[in-house]
Amino acid sequence: MPWIVLATFVVARLLAMLTPTQRSQRARIAALTRWSREDPAATAARGQAGLLAKFIDQVDPDRVLPEAERQRRAEAARRAHMAQLAFRSAKTRAGRTAGDAA
Repeated sequence: MPWIVLATFVVARLLAMLTPTQRSQRARIAALTRWSREDPAATAARGQAGLLAKFIDQVDPDRVLPEAERQRRAEAARRAHMAQLAFRSAKTRAGRTAGDAA
Protein backbone atom coordinates (compact mmCIF):
# COMPACT_ATOMS: atom_id res chain seq x y z
CA MET A 1 0.00 0.00 0.00
CA PRO A 2 2.83 2.53 0.51
CA TRP A 3 3.28 2.75 -3.27
CA ILE A 4 -0.35 3.97 -3.58
CA VAL A 5 0.39 6.82 -1.20
CA LEU A 6 3.54 7.68 -3.13
CA ALA A 7 1.75 7.53 -6.49
CA THR A 8 -1.04 9.75 -5.17
CA PHE A 9 1.53 12.24 -3.89
CA VAL A 10 3.39 12.28 -7.22
CA VAL A 11 0.18 12.80 -9.21
CA ALA A 12 -0.90 15.59 -6.86
CA ARG A 13 2.47 17.32 -7.26
CA LEU A 14 2.33 17.02 -11.04
CA LEU A 15 -1.19 18.42 -11.16
CA ALA A 16 -0.19 21.29 -8.89
CA MET A 17 2.45 22.28 -11.44
CA LEU A 18 -0.10 22.47 -14.28
CA THR A 19 -2.13 25.55 -15.06
CA PRO A 20 -5.94 25.23 -14.98
CA THR A 21 -5.96 25.22 -18.80
CA GLN A 22 -3.38 22.42 -18.89
CA ARG A 23 -5.35 20.39 -16.33
CA SER A 24 -8.49 20.84 -18.43
CA GLN A 25 -6.69 19.74 -21.59
CA ARG A 26 -5.26 16.73 -19.77
CA ALA A 27 -8.70 15.72 -18.52
CA ARG A 28 -10.14 16.10 -22.03
CA ILE A 29 -7.41 13.86 -23.46
CA ALA A 30 -8.08 11.26 -20.77
CA ALA A 31 -11.83 11.31 -21.43
CA LEU A 32 -11.41 11.03 -25.19
CA THR A 33 -8.93 8.19 -24.75
CA ARG A 34 -11.38 6.37 -22.50
CA TRP A 35 -14.24 6.76 -24.98
CA SER A 36 -12.01 5.50 -27.79
CA ARG A 37 -11.60 2.24 -25.87
CA GLU A 38 -15.08 1.77 -24.39
CA ASP A 39 -18.68 1.87 -25.49
CA PRO A 40 -20.17 5.01 -23.94
CA ALA A 41 -23.69 3.58 -24.18
CA ALA A 42 -22.76 0.54 -22.10
CA THR A 43 -21.04 2.71 -19.49
CA ALA A 44 -24.04 5.04 -19.33
CA ALA A 45 -26.42 2.09 -19.01
CA ARG A 46 -24.44 0.73 -16.04
CA GLY A 47 -24.49 4.16 -14.41
CA GLN A 48 -28.23 4.58 -14.93
CA ALA A 49 -28.91 1.10 -13.56
CA GLY A 50 -26.88 1.90 -10.46
CA LEU A 51 -28.69 5.20 -9.98
CA LEU A 52 -32.08 3.51 -10.33
CA ALA A 53 -31.01 0.89 -7.75
CA LYS A 54 -30.12 3.72 -5.37
CA PHE A 55 -33.59 5.24 -5.71
CA ILE A 56 -35.27 1.84 -5.35
CA ASP A 57 -33.34 1.35 -2.10
CA GLN A 58 -34.51 4.78 -0.92
CA VAL A 59 -38.19 4.28 -1.65
CA ASP A 60 -38.52 0.62 -0.68
CA PRO A 61 -35.53 -0.65 1.32
CA ASP A 62 -37.43 -3.71 2.62
CA ARG A 63 -38.90 -4.60 -0.80
CA VAL A 64 -42.48 -4.72 0.50
CA LEU A 65 -44.09 -2.76 -2.33
CA PRO A 66 -45.34 -4.38 -5.53
CA GLU A 67 -42.78 -4.12 -8.34
CA ALA A 68 -44.83 -1.63 -10.39
CA GLU A 69 -45.29 0.71 -7.41
CA ARG A 70 -41.61 0.41 -6.48
CA GLN A 71 -40.58 1.35 -10.01
CA ARG A 72 -43.06 4.26 -10.11
CA ARG A 73 -41.77 5.66 -6.83
CA ALA A 74 -38.12 5.17 -7.81
CA GLU A 75 -38.75 7.04 -11.07
CA ALA A 76 -40.45 9.86 -9.13
CA ALA A 77 -37.48 10.00 -6.74
CA ARG A 78 -35.09 10.12 -9.71
CA ARG A 79 -37.04 12.95 -11.32
CA ALA A 80 -37.11 14.86 -8.02
CA HIS A 81 -33.35 14.39 -7.69
CA MET A 82 -32.75 15.68 -11.23
CA ALA A 83 -35.06 18.66 -10.64
CA GLN A 84 -33.13 19.47 -7.47
CA LEU A 85 -29.83 19.35 -9.39
CA ALA A 86 -31.28 21.64 -12.07
CA PHE A 87 -32.51 24.07 -9.41
CA ARG A 88 -29.11 24.22 -7.72
CA SER A 89 -27.39 24.70 -11.07
CA ALA A 90 -29.71 27.55 -12.06
CA LYS A 91 -29.25 29.17 -8.66
CA THR A 92 -25.46 28.97 -9.00
CA ARG A 93 -25.54 30.40 -12.53
CA ALA A 94 -27.78 33.26 -11.38
CA GLY A 95 -25.33 34.00 -8.56
CA ARG A 96 -22.45 34.13 -11.00
CA THR A 97 -24.33 36.46 -13.31
CA ALA A 98 -25.27 38.75 -10.41
CA GLY A 99 -21.65 38.70 -9.26
CA ASP A 100 -20.43 39.65 -12.76
CA ALA A 101 -22.82 42.61 -12.91
CA ALA A 102 -21.63 44.04 -9.58
